[in-house]
Amino acid sequence: MNSIINPDELVKILNQPETIIIHAGNNAKNIYDNGHINNAYYLELNTDMSDVPQDYKNGGRHPLPKIENFIKVLQETGIKNDSHIIIYDDKNASNAAARLWWMLRSAGLKNVQVLNGGLQAAINNAIPITKEASLERTPGNYTFTEWQLPIADIQETEKFTQQDNTLIIDVRETPRYNGETEPIDTIAGHIPSAKNYPFANNLNTDGTYKDPEELKQYFTKIFEGYEPENIMVHCGSGVTACHTLLAIDYAGLNIPKLYVGSWSEWSRNDKPIETKRTI
Repeated sequence: MNSIINPDELVKILNQPETIIIHAGNNAKNIYDNGHINNAYYLELNTDMSDVPQDYKNGGRHPLPKIENFIKVLQETGIKNDSHIIIYDDKNASNAAARLWWMLRSAGLKNVQVLNGGLQAAINNAIPITKEASLERTPGNYTFTEWQLPIADIQETEKFTQQDNTLIIDVRETPRYNGETEPIDTIAGHIPSAKNYPFANNLNTDGTYKDPEELKQYFTKIFEGYEPENIMVHCGSGVTACHTLLAIDYAGLNIPKLYVGSWSEWSRNDKPIETKRTI
């Protein structure tokens, strides 16, 4: 199953009993309330998808939640092993939708897709939009014991910076990577040796994902000379990095490691910082 679903494909499965639609948001409940895909449930990045610490030094701004807590979210949303889960957000999947996709896949669920173009694409393609609450949820029974996609912590990331056969990909906008600006975290710059491939490179000008073959050529060139286990992707807080991981999976390539703590953790732990572009 492709990790991306187009609006015309979604229309065909909207009313199937196994279909669960999720509006993933980052402080976006107001957007959901103003209009969402019919029967979509709302899940929040900062509570349902993260265990936000008081001090971002401890895991960054959006650490993964405890598995037992995420299991409760899955079950309350009605997710079962055979559920077909469609996720969207209002930011072309660059925010909460891609993060939730990664989490569901890492939880072992297979039938998970992200709507190409997000909420705006749904509106543009006449998919039913409503302000009404979703249907009452029938509790699901899905459970899992560990995250199944590769994860890197701050210690492994530091080792990556000291090795020649490793690749650290920073998907933030280039001015943030270069240390020219930092609108969110306290220190500007990037992790030493990290290379900048902004997540926006994954998209067409209309906010949809590029063709998978084009993405495959793009990432194959980037990955040349590196083993899959020696590739790591990060961003500001482990959210938009998932946009690139989604694009990599859509291209049919192995999903690299996600450094969940990302820049928000690294920059608060007295680690080395660079402010010039790494070639």
